[in-house]
Amino acid sequence: MLTGWCCFTFAQASPPVKTLIVTGQNNHNWKDSHQLLRQILTESGLFQVDVAVSPAKGEDMSSFQPDFSAYRLVVLDYNGDAWPESTNAAFLDYVRKGGGVVVYHAADNAFRQWKEYNEIIGLGGWEGRNETDGPYVYYRDGKEIRDNSPGPGGSHGKKHRYLIAVRNKKHPIMKGLPDTWTHCQDELYDKMRGPALNMTVLATAYSDKSTGGTGRDEPLLLTVAWGKGRIFHTMLGHVGSETTHPAVEGCTSFIVTFLRGAEWAATGKVTQKLKIEN
Repeated sequence: MLTGWCCFTFAQASPPVKTLIVTGQNNHNWKDSHQLLRQILTESGLFQVDVAVSPAKGEDMSSFQPDFSAYRLVVLDYNGDAWPESTNAAFLDYVRKGGGVVVYHAADNAFRQWKEYNEIIGLGGWEGRNETDGPYVYYRDGKEIRDNSPGPGGSHGKKHRYLIAVRNKKHPIMKGLPDTWTHCQDELYDKMRGPALNMTVLATAYSDKSTGGTGRDEPLLLTVAWGKGRIFHTMLGHVGSETTHPAVEGCTSFIVTFLRGAEWAATGKVTQKLKIEN
């Protein structure tokens, strides 16, 4: 849990932000994750949530054509088969015209071959990503490093609790949050690489070699501007085969940053208040 502060109150949106969660395939437990995300968003009172579930892996995807234009926010909980070209085009049109997007955890593994999608997520991993997909991005001595050295993109050590450090205190998502806090037991993505265009790193965590990490400060929360769209990318929130999911369920660290990022992506503002507790 997040020691020293908690979510205090929400300014009720009028009406709530119409939101679509896209899910249905993932190397993670999407059947649990999308329900947890939906609960978090709905219980805040700020969002009205629908869900688009894709066909199963290997099945005909031609009918999977969500109406992105009907929503102010799209939450991506998807890592699987390619969408139809018409769906790709509709998604890009949505973002280009100002639609808000949240990239959640393994959604940054998806669609390596889709150039625009990788620009939208900023950084990605796995699926064969390497130096041809863009630089590694990490922090060293308080400075952002873009490293073009060869190597695979995407890794993580064992799940553990770790310290998150804010890198952009003035951004609306991070404004008022502690400079550092301890995150719940979770995966810590590292060696992420990608186009990193129009990208702002909001927070990092030290990927300790003792837990299988890189020995670097790795970006975990970031934003991207693409067209007129606002994108919030959170690498937090692993939901696997376990019966409980400490990185999401009751995890103040995840819930607060996810909700603030979602509101900012949809509206450009964060109205949620925080109460600091000593």
